[in-house]
Amino acid sequence: MRIGVAIFPGSNCDRDALFAVEQMGADPVELWHADADLKAVDAVIVPGGFSYGDYLRPGAIARFAKVMGPLEEFARAGGPVLGICNGFQVLTEAHLLPGALLRNIDMRFVCRRVRVRVESTETPWTSGCESGEELMLPVAHNEGNYFADEATLKELEDEGRVVLRYLKNPNGSANDIAGVCNEGRNVVGIMPHPERVSDPVLGSEKGLKILRSVLVGARI
Repeated sequence: MRIGVAIFPGSNCDRDALFAVEQMGADPVELWHADADLKAVDAVIVPGGFSYGDYLRPGAIARFAKVMGPLEEFARAGGPVLGICNGFQVLTEAHLLPGALLRNIDMRFVCRRVRVRVESTETPWTSGCESGEELMLPVAHNEGNYFADEATLKELEDEGRVVLRYLKNPNGSANDIAGVCNEGRNVVGIMPHPERVSDPVLGSEKGLKILRSVLVGARI
């Protein structure tokens, strides 16, 4: 399986994501932001870190990168897309996912491991997990406070589209939401970094449980 990783100027987790793709047993493919070409990949990861233009609003400029045109078409056609941290922000800015990511409620950067619960396994990125399973994953963000209006939050909850939920909220996120999916369930955005726990030398490889899901669940 070929999994593309979008690379934006200034991002610092693209290498981690490419390494994690190798660890999960797939072929990593670099997708440069200025090229409108997905190189016939089977899935796409929009990685965490920072993308150019984040000083305006996280993901606000990266959302207009040339690679996003074919990525949006790929997503709307049912292709599996995972946005991690800044990638989650990019996907909300591109309107591939509902809601927005605001500044953390205490106005401080959060960098630590947090415990999350898998709320939905009906996505290509969580099908390898068990519903209710708890995972310890790293977070590192300044704008991880998930926000949506009441109607959208109710829709997400009623339709089972909350993918991950914090057991101890680190950022003020509404309903303790750590990740959501789109209506088609093929596009997922999460704030925790599974790629940062993808090898025993990193202290854990629990993140591979999420990432490897796509190898068998690309078409839920």
